[in-house]
Amino acid sequence: MRMIAGLTAQTSGKISLFGDSENLDAGRSRMSCMIEAPYLDGSMTARQNMQYIRYVRGVADEKRISEVLEFAGLTDTGKKQVKHFSLGMRQRLGISMALLPSPEIMILDEPVNGLDPEGIVDVRNMLKKLCMEEEMTILISSHLLSELSELCTDFAIINEGRLVESLSSEELEEKCRSYVAIRTNDINRTAAVLEQELHIKKYKVVEHDEIHLYECLDEVEKVSKTITDRGLILTKLVMEGENLEEYYLSKVSGKEEK
Repeated sequence: MRMIAGLTAQTSGKISLFGDSENLDAGRSRMSCMIEAPYLDGSMTARQNMQYIRYVRGVADEKRISEVLEFAGLTDTGKKQVKHFSLGMRQRLGISMALLPSPEIMILDEPVNGLDPEGIVDVRNMLKKLCMEEEMTILISSHLLSELSELCTDFAIINEGRLVESLSSEELEEKCRSYVAIRTNDINRTAAVLEQELHIKKYKVVEHDEIHLYECLDEVEKVSKTITDRGLILTKLVMEGENLEEYYLSKVSGKEEK
């Protein structure tokens, strides 16, 4: 993220912004970033900090400051110095400063790090609003995986600088959601029993002749009895599935192929 933002020189590899790997400065002018904690002058007000960024980024329209402060819910801070802001308010101001030049892409590194639950909700709602109303692409890095699952549409898992996996939120939900793993002596007949006897539709047959059942998770005994009553032999009936943290750890634990 620091290399993309131009804060650290790259030692190898290639960076391409908006399809251009030669003129990176032009691409960076269309982006904004907040790497870890925002840089704020505690002796100044929110508006004064925004005014400073307006000069630095060359934003011509001063009215943009009022628009962004209103968007972030910081209009009423008045002459209050930033050093008296809560951590959540500071994060929202930092994001507002990144938002000021109307970037097409915004990069945020640990935007909710250290925030209390109320601050996390404030920042989360702000980012969701940005995506919906400003149609902005936001790249977020965070170790708070449960929070990412509330926000993101696409995920990339990186371990020691290597991209381990990239997937959509739908694919991640499919991999992480709970299910009952079923094996019997006749998987095809078992599937027919699930459909015809229990009227189950949310299941799939995976490799090794195993069924993953995504409904009736609180009726496992009923499922088991129905299968065995039809003369089938159960060899596996186990509740499985991972949350996002468990899935992430399984990918970076060293068990994946290098």
